[in-house]
Amino acid sequence: MTAIYKRELHSYFHSFLGALFIGSMMFLLGIYFSVYNLFMGYPYIGYALSSIVFLFLISIPVLTMRILAEERHQKTDQLILTSPVGITGIVMGKFLALVTIFAIPTGIICAYPLILSIWGTVSFSESYLAVLGFFLYGIAGIAIGIFVSSLTESQVIAAVITFGVLFTGYVMSGLCNMISSTGNLLTKILSAFDMVGRFEGFLNGSFQLTGVIYFLSVVVLFLIFTVQSIQKRRYEISSRTLGMGFYSSGTVIISAVIIVLVNFIAAELPSRYTVFDVTANRLYSLTDDTKEVLSEIGEDISIYVLANESQADETLDATLRNYAGYNSHIRVSYVDPAVNPKFFTKYTDSLVSQNSVIVENARRSTVIDYSEIYQSEFDYYNYSSTVTGYDGEGQLTSAIVYVTTQDMPKIYMLEGHGELAFETEFTSAVQKANIDYETINLLNYDSVPEDADCVILYAPTQDLSGDDTEKLLAYMEKGGDVLFISTFTDSEMPNFNRLLDFYGLEITKGLIIEDDADFYYQDPFYLFPEVAYDDVTEGAVDTGSYVFVPYAQGITVQEMEDVTATSLLTTSDSSYARNNMTAGGDYAKQEGDVDGPFYVGVKCEKTLENEISTAVVYSSEYLFTQSANEIVAGTNLKLFTGTLGSFVSYTNSIVIPVKDYENSYLAMTQSSITLLALLAVVVIPFAFLITGFIVWFRRRKA
Repeated sequence: MTAIYKRELHSYFHSFLGALFIGSMMFLLGIYFSVYNLFMGYPYIGYALSSIVFLFLISIPVLTMRILAEERHQKTDQLILTSPVGITGIVMGKFLALVTIFAIPTGIICAYPLILSIWGTVSFSESYLAVLGFFLYGIAGIAIGIFVSSLTESQVIAAVITFGVLFTGYVMSGLCNMISSTGNLLTKILSAFDMVGRFEGFLNGSFQLTGVIYFLSVVVLFLIFTVQSIQKRRYEISSRTLGMGFYSSGTVIISAVIIVLVNFIAAELPSRYTVFDVTANRLYSLTDDTKEVLSEIGEDISIYVLANESQADETLDATLRNYAGYNSHIRVSYVDPAVNPKFFTKYTDSLVSQNSVIVENARRSTVIDYSEIYQSEFDYYNYSSTVTGYDGEGQLTSAIVYVTTQDMPKIYMLEGHGELAFETEFTSAVQKANIDYETINLLNYDSVPEDADCVILYAPTQDLSGDDTEKLLAYMEKGGDVLFISTFTDSEMPNFNRLLDFYGLEITKGLIIEDDADFYYQDPFYLFPEVAYDDVTEGAVDTGSYVFVPYAQGITVQEMEDVTATSLLTTSDSSYARNNMTAGGDYAKQEGDVDGPFYVGVKCEKTLENEISTAVVYSSEYLFTQSANEIVAGTNLKLFTGTLGSFVSYTNSIVIPVKDYENSYLAMTQSSITLLALLAVVVIPFAFLITGFIVWFRRRKA
């Protein structure tokens, strides 16, 4: 085998064919690499690789057409066939020689992500997964080309047939869609020849073992075909001909059956054993919270995707496969709107977009519109929308918890006293936590509703009426829970203070100024308080980031026998509260300022006769706003969901955060772009072409 390998490798590099293959591939790749990665700044090499796979349709037939056909035409194959080298060794030697030629440009491609990383963040796992898929696709095509070359002595016929086979695999996905948009037995059989579809599975950051097995199966199967094709010609016609023919056919059939079974078994395995997430942001992986939810599900759940399965969103499809693979009670089905356009009307009266998801069990159902699965930002300067986040797992886990929960928790938010309203990002978090959320005015109620799990007072700027105060006190004395968010105001708030006094709490006048630079962000009023570990702050603490609390007041706690106070957010010893906010001046401590440290977040539990009433108090109206949340990359939102989760069942309040989806573009200078484009498009390809031509020309003259 080694002798055959060296002979073939030597012949390709002395006939200009090897250099032509490498040079043309590097030239075309250089063009797309320059466009996508250099000029457009994309950090993923997969964009360029996916654009040049069509080159295989021409380059592989040209590379493989002579490997066996030429020797058969020139009768030199008789020398090899009568040599002591086994047929398998001959085929493997030739195959490995061609793989080596193909591995040279692939190896050069492997250097591209390393070079790009100089100018930005590159996900090496995603990039090299794409390179692996590219390499597997290429060697599968080479194996096919070798087999076809063994069938004929005409190089032209071998090239044309190989092109036809590879072209069939290239267009098979579209052909199956033309035959049936919903899929049938014929399309399932034909999809076995869909090579591009398998290759594309390597481009989305999801390592699919089934794709690796598929391409290796193609390689093994066609090499076996090649061996058997040559085997039938190695022996002269004799009484053994029939036996040898049967042996050859039997080997082919048995090999094909075994390989089909291996691929079938691999496809039937749960996705958690065959699909591995290598994306930088773990787009397809399920978080521990989701796994905990799924492990407790013992009832059947149906998930319907309003899309043709062949045209479904790839990221969402991979996520759904993870859910179905983790728990056998979850079944995912695709409903083609073109075939069943009114299917969704059984679940909602509103119009829903394609790729929307319906989650249903025997208890209830809910609809996740496709627009909720991706988070986008609109650029008013360019009038364009950019996808910044993927919320597939968050929405699906929330929906599953919703349909499996018997009693939904209820939170009431008060209005009528100048309260603020939560911004969309935070109200969406409430919905994802499967908490029923309603705004009420106590003026319209005789008491706080009995089904309230929590009442929220969000930064009232006017004092509560005596009647509203009595209703809230009665609610708290029965063990009701309250979330207080105070705001700085010049108005007197005696009734609001009565509610706080129920837990021994008091809000200091003025705003806190932080004198320790480690405890504020840019401005001494922009606090980075110390975060104490608690079930309320667990999500925020686990991120390892800060909680951003701008313009906060101090909270003091009076000792009470029946109240247990727990610090959540605390300023440093160097902080102080400025009482006279109209005095002006700098941040230096003034006469009348109150020394810290202060609570800016505290949890109090008051023991009553048969119940415990819990209050969580924060002293900044800006704490739960999108602008503050962005400063600390979502930690404030985690504190918000943790706070609400402490008032209701933990399982119900699970909120999976949106996963960052935004591409981090490369920041390259124009000179760097020009230099790299010149190297990729001109220098590297033509170095191989010119060198190969010189070697070929010298041998021709000699």
